[in-house]
This record gives sequence, structure tokens and C-alpha cells, in this order.
Amino acid sequence: QVQLVESEGGLVQPGDSLRLSCAASGRTLSTWIMAWFRQAPGQEREFVAAITPAGGVTRHGDSVKGRFAISRVTANNTLYLQMNSLKHEDTAVYSCAAGPWKYDMQSADDYDYWGQGTQVTISP
Repeated sequence: QVQLVESEGGLVQPGDSLRLSCAASGRTLSTWIMAWFRQAPGQEREFVAAITPAGGVTRHGDSVKGRFAISRVTANNTLYLQMNSLKHEDTAVYSCAAGPWKYDMQSADDYDYWGQGTQVTISP
């Protein structure tokens, strides 16, 4: 059974940076895509970023392009999300996800395993 565990998020101020990590266990994810999604209260889940197995291809959602960067270290089964220039509207629960690449790496349906989520709050 695959388990994904996100690092603790936190409360930061607008303009700050924060890095999230997601540690996977249960099997090697070297051939799976991995991604970050987020969900704010009262809103639908939103795609944040995704990365191919070898890390050669990344995709970022329009709202985070140029500010967030997804990366992974396949050797230790860890996914990262570097978040810079954080805004209030980035406040959400962030979850990592993993699964064999099916059709659309930006779709939540492509992912079979999910972390429990971690709260990120941006507030003055």
C-alpha cells in the first residue's frame, strides 16, 4: 500500500516563501507521475503542479506559474513544492498525489494515491 505524507504547512505572510515536501512509502514511485493539488474552503480542488517520473516534464497551474516550482528526488521517493511570493489566495489545504500516468496529469482522476493534506495559510 502506497502512503504519501506531506510536511507540515504553516502560517506565513504575503510575499514569503515556503517549501512543502511529500514522502512516499510502500513502493518506489520512479515510474509514476506525482502532483500537488489544493483546496480552499468552499472551493473545488485545484490543480497546482505535476511532474513526470524522471522529472523531465512539469506542468503548473495558471494561478501559480512563475511563483511555484515542483520537483522530485526519485531516489528517495520525495516530491517537493517550492512556493514563492505567496498570496492570500494561495491559502488552502495542499495535497500530494501519485499514480501511473493515464491521460491528463492535470486531472485528479489520473492519481490513485493521495496524502492527507497540509494547511497553508497566508495572512499578514
